[in-house]
Amino acid sequence: MADLAKYRQDLDKFQTSYAKAALKEPVNFWALAGFLAAAAFTGSVIPLLIALILEAIYVVVVPNLPVYRQMVQKREHQRLLEAHNAGREKLIKSFTPREREAVEYLRWLKEKIQDNYRKFTATATLPSNLKALDQRWEDFVDLLDVYRRRKQHLKSINRTAVHNQLSQAFRAMESSTDEKTKRIQQTNVEILKRRVASFDEIERSVKLVEGQLQSIENFFSYLNDEIVTISTPEKFSLLDFEQLSDSIAMTKQMLDATADEVGALDSYNREMGNLELLPGTK
Repeated sequence: MADLAKYRQDLDKFQTSYAKAALKEPVNFWALAGFLAAAAFTGSVIPLLIALILEAIYVVVVPNLPVYRQMVQKREHQRLLEAHNAGREKLIKSFTPREREAVEYLRWLKEKIQDNYRKFTATATLPSNLKALDQRWEDFVDLLDVYRRRKQHLKSINRTAVHNQLSQAFRAMESSTDEKTKRIQQTNVEILKRRVASFDEIERSVKLVEGQLQSIENFFSYLNDEIVTISTPEKFSLLDFEQLSDSIAMTKQMLDATADEVGALDSYNREMGNLELLPGTK
């Protein structure tokens, strides 16, 4: 019964979204405006009654037409894509000139590879793995953003303050005669140990991302070199894209895990008032 109720709820939400879209269509707006003008011109309510009847039929029929739903889906997909691209360009603009230069060069190289494929194979349609270069370029932008922020994070960390805090907490734990106070200090020591360990983890992640960025750049350059010797689409299909994709996925998973750990430690220091241990403080 619960599943059936959820299905009905999802169905109602699905249908309502198309009905709202249909109501906002310009053709519906101008049709209603026409009937309203007719009612005002004739001084009769008959055009308004006709408008209400036709509007009811319109709301019931049009949102359920497959062709209309496809049009709405396509329009929504386009809107989301444009919003995504706008957000991507905004992110790129926040990069330093050197970082933007790297991003724009890779974008230019991607488009050159795709154009050369069409030119040298005399085909208009790109294969799926070559279309995936768009996603690999976006991966490069995402990883570059993580790389620059993590490097800044490392620069802003006051490691001396953290080590001093750890030493003080350890001495307080050892000298404490009250069991409750000792447990609190012991917890603080463990947290600070994890924070110290996280420094090395962040440094490793920065080096890993740096290597991954170089790997993407080198792959694009290699592909650009190889594409000029490819005479048929079949030869292109032999090039391996899976290894790069798997490597990027693994890197992102590692970054996600590290981000959770660092975020938890920063939250703890913020709650404890250890503001000097947070990134961006001296």
